[in-house]
Amino acid sequence: MFIDSVKVTLRAGDGGNGVVAWRREKYIPKGGPVGGNGGKGGSIIFQTDVHTPSLESYRNRRIIAAENGHCGGGNLRQGRNGKDLILPVPCGTLVKDAQTQEVLFDFTEENQSWQICKGGKGGKGNHCFKSPTNQAPNICTPGTPGEHREIELELKLIADVGLVGMPNAGKSTLMSQITHVRVKIGAYPFTTLFPNLSYIQLPDKSRVLVADIPGIIENAHQNKGLGFAFLKHIERSYALVFVIDISGIEGRDPFDDFTVLQNELRAYRPDLLEKPFLVALNKIDTEGAQKQAEEFAKKYPYAKETLFTISAANNEGLPPLIEAMRGIVQVHGKRFK
Repeated sequence: MFIDSVKVTLRAGDGGNGVVAWRREKYIPKGGPVGGNGGKGGSIIFQTDVHTPSLESYRNRRIIAAENGHCGGGNLRQGRNGKDLILPVPCGTLVKDAQTQEVLFDFTEENQSWQICKGGKGGKGNHCFKSPTNQAPNICTPGTPGEHREIELELKLIADVGLVGMPNAGKSTLMSQITHVRVKIGAYPFTTLFPNLSYIQLPDKSRVLVADIPGIIENAHQNKGLGFAFLKHIERSYALVFVIDISGIEGRDPFDDFTVLQNELRAYRPDLLEKPFLVALNKIDTEGAQKQAEEFAKKYPYAKETLFTISAANNEGLPPLIEAMRGIVQVHGKRFK
C-alpha cells in the first residue's frame, strides 16, 4: 500500500538518574561518595533512504519512542546511554508540526538526516557534588526528559519527469515499457491507485527518474476522483509529460483532454504550467488515431518539437520521446545523473 501522509507522536529517551553511593571498604575509613551519573536518552533522527518508497512503515505506529538512558551505579559507574533511533523516510518527505502545520524540515536529498527530538541528559551522581566543604554529599539529580513532538509526515515524490494524463490514457503502460518497474495495467479507469516511481536507464549509464501519477479528471482540484491526494506529487517533478489517448475510443476529444489537464494543474497551482513539458499522443496504432493526431497538431499552440506520437503497448515511437525527456531534464532537472 502506498501511504503518503501519517501523523505520529515522537518521544526521545529520558536521561537516566544519577545515584547516591558510598565507598565502603576495609581499611579505607574515609571512602567518600562514588555515585555514578545516569546515561543520556536516545535521540530520534530522520534519514532519507532510497529503499523506502513510501511512509507505509509508519501507518500503524502512532507513538514512536527512543530508548531511555540507564541509571548510574556505584563505584562511579556511568549509566548506559540510550540508543539513538534512526527512522528512514523517502526523499521528498515533509515534516510538519501536527498542530500548526508549520514545515519543520524538507528532505530533498539522498542520505540527508535531521535530529527532530533530542534525548534527555543524564542526572549527576553524588560524587559530582563533592567539595572541600562538603565531602559527603547525599544528593543526586534525576535525568531530564527527552523532547516530545506531534508531527505529520507528508510525502511529495521528487522526480525528473512526471507522467500526467486522464484515466486509462496509457501512462502505466508507458511506464512499464520505458522503466524496469512492474506496473498494474488494466483496460479500465483508475487502474493506477498510487504513484509509481522508477528510473529510465540510458545507454550512457545516466538515469531519468520517472513518476507515474494516477489519472486526473475534470475538477480534480476540487478533490473529485482521486483528487489532490496525488496532484501534490506533480509539484516536485522538474518536467512533465502529458500522455493523451489519441484513439478517441471513449468518445472524448483528445485536445479537450489536454485542455482539461492544463486547467486542473492551473487551478491547483498555476506555477505547475511553468514547468517544461512534452506531449505524448498515445495509442497511435488504433484505427483513426492518425487523423486525430493531425487534428490535434493543428490546434497545438506550442512548439511541434514537444509533440510525439507513440504506441506504448506496441513500443512504437518511444526512443525519440525518451531522448526528448533526457534532453529536457539535462537542461531543467537538478536530479539528472
